[in-house]
Amino acid sequence: MAITEEDIAAVRAATDIVALITEQVALRRAGQRWTGLCPFHVEKTPSFSVNAQEGRYYCFGCHASGDQITWVRETLHLDFTEAVRLLADRSGIELHEDPAASRQRHERQRLLDAMEQAVAWYQERLLSDAQARPARDYLRSRGIDGHWARQFRLGWAPDDWDALARELNLDARTLAGTGLGFVNQRGRRQDAMRARIIFPILDPSGRPIALGGRILPDQVGHDGRPLAKYKNSSETPIYSKRRTLYGLSWAKDEVIRSGEIVVCEGYTDVIAFFQAGVTRAVATCGTALGEEHFTTMRNFARRIVLAYDADQAGQSAAAAVYQWERRHEVDVAVARLPAGQDPAEVARHDPSALVAAIEGAIPFLQFRLDRVTGPAVGGTPEVRARAGEQAVEVLAEHPSALVRDQYAMRVADRLGLDLDVVRQQLRLRASGAPPAPATQRPAPSARVRGAPPRPGEAALRLCVHEPRARSRFHAIFFLPAAQRTAFEELAAQPTVSAAIDALTRRGETEAADLLAAAVVSEPPVAPSDEAIDAVVAQLVRVAATAALRRLERRLRAGEIPPARAMSVIPDVKARLELLETDRGPAAVDSLRAWLVEESAG
Repeated sequence: MAITEEDIAAVRAATDIVALITEQVALRRAGQRWTGLCPFHVEKTPSFSVNAQEGRYYCFGCHASGDQITWVRETLHLDFTEAVRLLADRSGIELHEDPAASRQRHERQRLLDAMEQAVAWYQERLLSDAQARPARDYLRSRGIDGHWARQFRLGWAPDDWDALARELNLDARTLAGTGLGFVNQRGRRQDAMRARIIFPILDPSGRPIALGGRILPDQVGHDGRPLAKYKNSSETPIYSKRRTLYGLSWAKDEVIRSGEIVVCEGYTDVIAFFQAGVTRAVATCGTALGEEHFTTMRNFARRIVLAYDADQAGQSAAAAVYQWERRHEVDVAVARLPAGQDPAEVARHDPSALVAAIEGAIPFLQFRLDRVTGPAVGGTPEVRARAGEQAVEVLAEHPSALVRDQYAMRVADRLGLDLDVVRQQLRLRASGAPPAPATQRPAPSARVRGAPPRPGEAALRLCVHEPRARSRFHAIFFLPAAQRTAFEELAAQPTVSAAIDALTRRGETEAADLLAAAVVSEPPVAPSDEAIDAVVAQLVRVAATAALRRLERRLRAGEIPPARAMSVIPDVKARLELLETDRGPAAVDSLRAWLVEESAG
C-alpha cells in the first residue's frame, strides 16, 4: 500500500476532528459529544454528532459516518491517499511511503504532467493554427465559440502522424502510459489522435487524464473509408472509463450545491447544458452507464437525472437501475427532451426548454410506465388491456412492493382497468422475480435520536464508552445478528475505530453503522458497577426469555424429549424471576451459563 498503517494511525491521532469539522460546520458541545446540522443532507434540527475522543462522526438522520480521513474524502472529494496526505501536511507529519509505492506515485505524476502538456498543445493548435480553421468553423456552427472552447479546453489534433510526439518529445513509455500514442509496426512513434477535435477528459480535481476526439463532418480516412465519429483514449494507469465522467471537474460545485447531477450522452451535450445554464451536467466516456459510475456520482449527489433521448433512456437496464438506486441510496429520474432533438440542438434553439426538461424530470419507473400506457389512453378495451399487461411487466421489475402498489393504482386509473385485477396480475408476475443481490446494502436500523435505546443498542453504547464493561457481556446476549457481530468485533479490536473499519472492509455495514451511532451517543447510564449490572441484567433477561420461548416451541414441535425440557423450563423461569429482584452478578451469571449451554446444544 502507498502509506503505512502506522502513518495512517499517526495522522488520525494528530488530527482534532472537532477542529477539522468546525471549519465547515458549527458544532456545540452536548455532554461528552458535539452536535450540529448535518452537512450531508438538509435539516433544521441537529442530528449530526461528533465524538472527539474516538475521532468519529455520525448523523442520525442520513447515517453518514466516519473519521477524520472519511470527512476529508467526503467533503473535498479526494481519494483515501490524497486525504491522508492532506491531513499529514496539516499536522506536520512526514509520511513514510514504501519505495515501490513512491515510484508508482512519481510515475503517475509524470504521466499526468505529460497529459497536461498535450492538452495545452492541442488547445493552442485549435486557437491559432491555420489548419484548424475548419474545426473552428464547425464548432461555431454548433454554438461553441472561443469562450466555450477555452472553458472546456478544446483542442485540435493536426492531420499528421507524429506531430504531438515530435513536438513534446514524448518517448514510447509515456505515449503508452498516457494513451497519447504508440509505436507503430515500423518502430516509429505515432499519435493516437489525428485530424480530430480534442475533448480533454479530466479527473474530478481538474487534471487531464484522457482524450476524446471527434472527426469533422464528412471526413474520411486517407484510404477513403469512413472514420469512426468519436475516438476515445484506451484505459491507462491514470484513466478508467468505468469510473470517469466527462465534465465532472467543471460541474461538481453546482452538483454539490444542488444535490443533483445530470447525465447525458456525449461531450457536446455537456457543453450544451452548460450553455443553457444547467452547469451540473456530465457524460460517460464512450461506455454505458454502469455500477462504478453510480459509485462516483453518489459521492457528489443523491439525485441523478438521465438526459438521453427517449429511446435510449427507455432501453436502460431497468433492473440494474433499480438496484443501483437502492444500493447507493440515490433517486434516478428521466428528463423528457423534445422528440428527435439532442441537447445541443435544443440549447441552440430554445435553451429554456432544456432547463424545463431537467426541472420536470420524472422518476425512472414513471417514465417507463408513461411510454407503455400513454399511447393506449382512450383506446379500445383490447388496446388498454395489452398496455396494462406491459405495464405489469414493467412494474414487476421494481424491487419494492410498496412502490409497485402505488404505481399499480396509477396504471389502473389511467387505463380504466380494475385495480384488483391489476394487483392480482402484479402479484403473480412479481412472485417470480429474482431476489435482490446479496451485495445490496441493508437498510440501516431505524433509530430515532433521543428515543430510549433498545437493550442491545444500550449495551453496545455502554461497551463503547466503558471498555471495562465488555467483560460482563457475551455475544449470545445480543439477539439481532448485526448487534452480535458488532459486539464481537468490538471485543476483538483495540479501538472502536478499528472495529468500525474492520466491519466496513468486510461489508458488515449494518454492524458498522451500529457502532458508528454508539460512539457519538451518550452512555445509557453512569458507568458505575451497579449501573453496568443493571444493563447486563436487562440484556440477559431479554436473551434468556427469547431462548426459553424457542425451547418451548421445540418441545411443542416434538424436537426435544419432554423429560429434558420439563427439567429445564421451570429452572430457567425461576432464574428469570430471581433476576427481577436481584440484578447482581450471581443471578446474571446463572442465566449466562444456561444461555451458553443452550447455544452450544
